[in-house]
Amino acid sequence: MSERISVLKKFSLFLPAAALVVTLGMSSYSGAKSPDHGDGHGDGGKAKSHGVHWDYTGAEGPSHWGSLSADYAACGKGTKQSPINITRAALKDLEDITFNYKKSGLNILNNGHTVQANYAPGSSIKVGGKSYDLLQFHFHGPSEHTVDGVNAPIEMHLVHKSADGALAVVGVMIISGPHNSAFDNVWAFLPHEVGSRDAGVLVDAEGLLPAKRGYTTYSGSLTTPPCTEGVTWLVLNDPVTMSAKQINAFGEIFKGNNRPVQPLNRRSLSAGSN
Repeated sequence: MSERISVLKKFSLFLPAAALVVTLGMSSYSGAKSPDHGDGHGDGGKAKSHGVHWDYTGAEGPSHWGSLSADYAACGKGTKQSPINITRAALKDLEDITFNYKKSGLNILNNGHTVQANYAPGSSIKVGGKSYDLLQFHFHGPSEHTVDGVNAPIEMHLVHKSADGALAVVGVMIISGPHNSAFDNVWAFLPHEVGSRDAGVLVDAEGLLPAKRGYTTYSGSLTTPPCTEGVTWLVLNDPVTMSAKQINAFGEIFKGNNRPVQPLNRRSLSAGSN
């Protein structure tokens, strides 16, 4: 855990000037607009209307989500909201996450709030004696979770759902460093306009993960409206890298599509040492 904290504390040291523009200068959201699409944390499919438009700035920004619709009440009144600042997690002997990921054809989506890759059925994780199917993964820049108050340039969320409807999200911090070829097939088709397409290439979610899969876990929520609680968060302790060029490519589409950190409210954080 101490190694992980030291790595993430040094985010700003890894960032060349170009990447600093993406990470530290993202005070405004400039993603493509679309009518009322959520970021798909829970549905795993195509862009889906939630009825009331929300955004990352202004009168429809995060501080107002809870008042935009009764369906979004948890965004303002919930006590187990995400993201959070990860700090002082209790070191425990956590069960490993078993990743059973297979390659999938790439269906890539710009829903107006993020870039999302919908995943074919057949991939899953198992943790805590429970299996969760991988639905999709998407990105936030800068990261939504912070470590000791420090953002990473990008955070990837891999969204999973169990047979009984429970959600588990694996979070992966992405920092500036060497080019990461594992993302090439996704980044080659980053959509600048709202819509989805089948890219005709394969993507391997397993290759997007760090070699070491230790994690920090807590009970939280979706990070976008309706901010539903009861989500199991599994934030991997080790980051992966992207080049400044890769990071900036995402920043050209979405700048500041991250919800601010939320109060911990006496929740416990558990971190594995592996």
